Amino acid sequence: MFCDRCGTQMQDRPGYCPTCGKAVGTIPLMPVESRLSGHIRLLGILWLAFSAIRFLPGLVVLMLFQGQRFTPLPPEVPFFVNTIIHFAAYALILFGAAGLLAGWGLLERQPWARTLTMVLGGVTLIDVPFGTALGVYTLWVLMPARSEEEYRRIARAA
Repeated sequence: MFCDRCGTQMQDRPGYCPTCGKAVGTIPLMPVESRLSGHIRLLGILWLAFSAIRFLPGLVVLMLFQGQRFTPLPPEVPFFVNTIIHFAAYALILFGAAGLLAGWGLLERQPWARTLTMVLGGVTLIDVPFGTALGVYTLWVLMPARSEEEYRRIARAA
């Protein structure tokens, strides 16, 4: 066996090289950071923030237009406008809840969170400008095949 620093031949596997003093056979104390692990936490936080911005206005609009006594619309507005507003509010709540779930799943390193986040990232691309930026970042981080392998390894360890 030879020292990997100075090349001195060592006998009987000593703990240190007799020439240069380098420790031999030790395991590094800090784990090696992968490309994916540095981005997962940031991606989870961004999805939580982006989804909260979508979820809360959906709840407010739904509460404003739920009652029959009070509606912020004037009486001459056609009847179908209320239906469109309800549909938009439910869509905001649904996508907001899915994004909150995806962000939480990424932070908790859940195995299903990668797939859900990639689907939401693809859908969010049409939401210019912030949704597009988040969608591109999400797909850039999670889409490569190497990322799938790394994420599975991280999810199993968590």
